[in-house]
This record gives sequence, structure tokens and C-alpha cells, in this order.
Amino acid sequence: MTSNVIGMTTSAAAPGGSEGAITTGDTVTGRLVEANRRYAEAFTDPGMDARPVLHVAVVACMDARLDLHKALGLQLGDCHTIRNAGGVVTDDVIRSLTISQRKLGTRSVVLIHHTGCGLESLTEDFRTELEMEVGQRPAWAVESFSDADQDVRQSMQRVRTSPFLLHTDDVRGFVFDVRTGLLREVDPA
Repeated sequence: MTSNVIGMTTSAAAPGGSEGAITTGDTVTGRLVEANRRYAEAFTDPGMDARPVLHVAVVACMDARLDLHKALGLQLGDCHTIRNAGGVVTDDVIRSLTISQRKLGTRSVVLIHHTGCGLESLTEDFRTELEMEVGQRPAWAVESFSDADQDVRQSMQRVRTSPFLLHTDDVRGFVFDVRTGLLREVDPA
């Protein structure tokens, strides 16, 4: 499937100066909506439901460098994809996995962190900084980490010990190398 947003400039490739500046009439959201309009013109209902064909849920970082479907050879409808900062298993990820398993038939969980993650440079002090700025401390944890492998292990453990999940025997964790595109499996022990 070819993306209709090919010509869109991203922050990684944005030209310098005012030439590449986004104006009010030409916002990124406006470009996305226009790309969707073009997409919808050729769209046909694929005739599938919300149950993933491969019965797998993938939890990964939201990092823009990870094209999960291409990296894993997935097609539309193959999996549930749950993404957040760091790909960390939080209460909300457990919520999504629980719905995915109990209502939509997934049985396997794949966890993917990556090299060069932004969470490696944050600490819980970020919450304090936010509190000082806005006058309210966030209820959520930053979930920063300095060792991606160890955090993958922690995330696997959170999935395996959740009382809400039915299927915890096929849980595997990986670190995606953003320079080579390869996954490296993390030993859970």
C-alpha cells in the first residue's frame, strides 16, 4: 500500500528558513486531512472486523522512526498496535491488551523498545518540572529508563503477571535498532 502523504515535509527533513515554514492555511493537520480525502476516494471496505488475523498485539514506542508494519512484514488487519512513549507497559497498555485478548481474540504479545529512545534522557524530574510550570503534578509516571533491555524485561513481567490477561505464555520482547532496522530479542531472565 502506498502512502498519499509522501510529499509532506517532516521535522526530520524540514528545510531551513521560511521557505519550509508551515502557515496557518497549510498546517500539518490540514495536509493530513487532505491526504485522507485522496485516500478515501480510492478506498474500498476491506470487509474485515476488529479481530486481528494473526491474533497478536504489538506494544511499541511511538517514535516516528519505527514503521512497525513494514519492519514486521504486517498487513492491514494482522495485529493490534498499541503505542506510547517508550513502548512501556503501563496500566493503560494493560487495559488495551485486556480488551484485545478478552474481546478480540489476541493470544500473543510482542513488546518492542528501540535504540536511542528519548525516555533514556528523561527522569521523573520531568513531572516536577511540569508541576512547577502548570501548578499541577501529573498523575502518570514518566516511566523513563536507562537500559532498554531491562525495561523490556520489566514490561514482559508486567504482562505476564497481570491478573486481567488470559494469555501470558507467548510474550516476547525486542529492541529495534533504528540504524539497522533489525530486532534483537531480549532474554526475559
